[in-house]
Amino acid sequence: MRLRLFILCLFLCCLSTAMAEKVKVRIFSNNTISSVTVSFDLGQYNVLANDSLLVESTLGEGASLTVKPAGGKVSVTSDGYNYGSFDRVRFQATDTACILCINPSNVKQRTYEGDLIITATKQNTLLLINEVEFETYIAGVVQSEIYGNLTDIFRVQATISRTWALKNINKHIKEGYNFCDHVHCQAYLNRCVRPDIMLGTMQSSGVTIVDADGHLIETPFHSNSGGETANSEDVWRNALPYLRSVQDTFSFRMRQSDWTKTMTKDQWLGYFAKKHKLNTSDSAIRDSLLSFSQAHRKARILGVPLTKVRLDLQLKSTFFSVSYDSVSGKVTLSGHGYGHGVGLSQEGTIRMAQLGIAYDSIIRHYYSGARLNFNPDSPKNYVENYIQQIEKIIEDDKQQKTQVKSKKDDWLGRLFRVRDREEREEVYDESKQDNDSDWQFKFGEADTTATMKQAVPIR
Repeated sequence: MRLRLFILCLFLCCLSTAMAEKVKVRIFSNNTISSVTVSFDLGQYNVLANDSLLVESTLGEGASLTVKPAGGKVSVTSDGYNYGSFDRVRFQATDTACILCINPSNVKQRTYEGDLIITATKQNTLLLINEVEFETYIAGVVQSEIYGNLTDIFRVQATISRTWALKNINKHIKEGYNFCDHVHCQAYLNRCVRPDIMLGTMQSSGVTIVDADGHLIETPFHSNSGGETANSEDVWRNALPYLRSVQDTFSFRMRQSDWTKTMTKDQWLGYFAKKHKLNTSDSAIRDSLLSFSQAHRKARILGVPLTKVRLDLQLKSTFFSVSYDSVSGKVTLSGHGYGHGVGLSQEGTIRMAQLGIAYDSIIRHYYSGARLNFNPDSPKNYVENYIQQIEKIIEDDKQQKTQVKSKKDDWLGRLFRVRDREEREEVYDESKQDNDSDWQFKFGEADTTATMKQAVPIR
């Protein structure tokens, strides 16, 4: 029996390593963090200092530690006790269903899954890195980047976010991590707390977007196109065949469809005179600036890049027209959409999904000539079972809307506890408490096909 247990554990270690490709994401990257308190919402964590155990026993719910910079190192304290200063501190999850609450002294707290690594910067502040499973990261991105209540909305966002992440996996590698958590990469402002978002993410598992040659494409997205997307070369340098301007009526009558901005005539003309050296005393130039219109997207106004105008005047988009009221002396910019306008419109996606348009058709609408690539190494049976478990949790929650849930009832914890036990070929009795005596081992041949790989290695 012990030999069989040893063989089973050895197999599971190999399996979990293959299935748990991870990425490192710098969190709170736009904030200056001078102190952070880390507490434990779910599961058990080891605390390591310079790769050695700092605390002999694992820490779980109710425990917390405070970390501060200390002369190029980080100090760790708890309830007035100082553990010392170290080059690096790691909060290491002991299994999949572990959640950390991260509470900086000057920023709203967030929760994340996976590990947390803390080091000090040269500016004597803290650098926080969340090391997390790739698909868990993608689900957190989806939650941070788009709104809605239809699974296909999240399925689309997961597909484009996965494609971007795999194509840009080494964006911050020289700094010791893969991505940051802001729009410089993709927003990742919390762990995924919604099962419907995780469902959409898993339904797109192994799916990326590629060009005609099978290469991952760039997948920019924005809030709302205003009715027409932009060519990539009108916003950035390169003209890419799959980032062509397309008509997008689906983005009409959404939250970010329209906007206005008002200023004086002198402010509007003065901007072009001072910033771009246009001779606004010339009546032809002045009239062009005061009556500029865009029935379709343009790249420039009198030779001035509209992207520059948008940045300088803090406009929601470059897709606007100008009107002048000679009585009030006011200039009004009437604009459409929000964002750079290239690639996928998120609110257009939401509307298309509401109309019942399939998620792959939505992607093809915004990325011209691109196609979906299904990774043949994705474990179909594993993913389908995972999806079934999420669907069951969603249905259970619908049936028990008034039920008060504790942290131990967290949907993610329930899902991962079931998933982990199933991977270990165990049988769970849901009628009993969650302890070791509730599990019975079933020995059989190991299913070596259940190995999750990404289309591109995560390093």
